[in-house]
Amino acid sequence: MDTLPNKITLNLDGDAGVLVKGFIAPIEYTQYNFHVEWDELANLRVAEPEKQYPASVFQAFLPSDLVSVGKCWQIGEESVLTLLQQLHPNPKLRLQNDDEDYTGFWACLRSFNDEFAEIVFRIHAEFIMKNGKLTLSQFTGNLVIDRIQQKVVSFKMFVPPTTLNFDAGWKQEDGNYFAEIGYCPRLELSAGRYPTDVEFTTSITQEEAESKLISHYYMFHKIKWVSLEEAFEQAPIQQKPIHAVSLDGPLFDESC
Repeated sequence: MDTLPNKITLNLDGDAGVLVKGFIAPIEYTQYNFHVEWDELANLRVAEPEKQYPASVFQAFLPSDLVSVGKCWQIGEESVLTLLQQLHPNPKLRLQNDDEDYTGFWACLRSFNDEFAEIVFRIHAEFIMKNGKLTLSQFTGNLVIDRIQQKVVSFKMFVPPTTLNFDAGWKQEDGNYFAEIGYCPRLELSAGRYPTDVEFTTSITQEEAESKLISHYYMFHKIKWVSLEEAFEQAPIQQKPIHAVSLDGPLFDESC
């Protein structure tokens, strides 16, 4: 399977299917009570609780060439949309007001051994509704492949249950949007079970993989950020001014 040291190829058996389950829990909080007053948020439910997919959908999550741990690549757009339609009938990958070249779907090889490989990925998407839109903070997740049998062992794609994990825009009769932010405890697609007893011979940490993915979305992630306390200590030593940033929401996702 390997043709170069520390580099591998990944493929799936085209005849293997994958059963994916979808979950959307009721929204628990919105700042201005949109999840009660706006029917589309109040009644947000998964479009298809279960769906069988061909292996080709997940092949699009794999690199097209040799890949080493820590390497990132883009995921096939059509497959991402197909999966997201199990959650909502009208997903959108290129977010509004973004640059034309912006794409919101990247993957990274986190680890592998002779039998398994694990891919971590990040997807930015929103759901277009009849009277507005729901912009999720991010979809993150992992895909574990059996390299010998060329089958999906486990797959999970979800919106992290952080304090605030979505934005919403409710379109009014005059054409203007009322903006909202809120929290949904579970919005997820999953298949199989993650193999917790596997020892990977080549790997990076989950945090390192996530950091590599973030860099494909936010250039400011390459800045070395420090706490205000550390900045006060280092400024006189380095003879540099302090550039302070104050935020009222997350910095590295789309929920603010």
